[in-house]
Amino acid sequence: MRYGFIYPGSDPEVAVELAELAEQHGWHGFFVWEGIWATDPWSVLAAAAMRTSRVRLGTMLTPVPRRRPWELAGQTMTVDRLSHGRVTLSVGLGVPEEAEDRFWIFEHDPGRRERAELLDESLELLPKLWRGEPFEHEGPHYTVRRAETMLPLPPVQARIPIWAVGLWPSTKSMRRVARLDGWLPNFAPPGEGAAGPDAQRELFTPAIGAEAMAWLTAERERLGLADAPFDWVQEGTTAGVDPAVDAAAVRPWAEAGATWWLDTDWSVPAERITEYSRERVAAGPPRVD
Repeated sequence: MRYGFIYPGSDPEVAVELAELAEQHGWHGFFVWEGIWATDPWSVLAAAAMRTSRVRLGTMLTPVPRRRPWELAGQTMTVDRLSHGRVTLSVGLGVPEEAEDRFWIFEHDPGRRERAELLDESLELLPKLWRGEPFEHEGPHYTVRRAETMLPLPPVQARIPIWAVGLWPSTKSMRRVARLDGWLPNFAPPGEGAAGPDAQRELFTPAIGAEAMAWLTAERERLGLADAPFDWVQEGTTAGVDPAVDAAAVRPWAEAGATWWLDTDWSVPAERITEYSRERVAAGPPRVD
């Protein structure tokens, strides 16, 4: 099990400080959230890359359908080179307008189907863009004309790992995840829509996660990807006060097969986020022996 902290705030200076603190206190990853009209996460992570040497850096998560894939490729490549190969890209469809209209103040939501198409085409383009080599592409949403000059450098990593949200038991959503490098769980109980964050905590259990991972393992075997690394990335909240209590919260997920635990508390009031984040990071991750 590896452990990461997600900074729930927006202050870029605090974020860079926390990335350095996370490395000092044994965390394996440091993540920042990505908005639409918000602090630019990749600028923050670039600065964090220059202040750290081991901790992995990434977003949690990037709404890829809202991004131009060539710009995202350039940002992730830049941070990957600055960090000497420590970037992880977490991706999803983004929040629908009916769920959070704050994220749709500049445009209207084209709908889940179109966002899924944009995500899939971007995921097809990103590995090609990261190679920094000439290629052509003609798709339903993007066109790439062949260029022979002014090509970007490739990332340090042969492949920047991509973690994607997968809605279990939706096979269409999970097949997307199976082709990538990690699963960010979302759960839709049979006969119901996707559960919100509160319902996720109540309804999504380690046993359900293990069931989904078994399906993903079989699908990856079918795709010829059985030998490639793959992560189950579980998000949760621990207090950082009692190591035994924190370990007890994480242990069932580790035993079920989760490989990453990402810790944060999104309910902390805005005026307490900096204090909370410093204290939680300094307390260290909720290790399972």
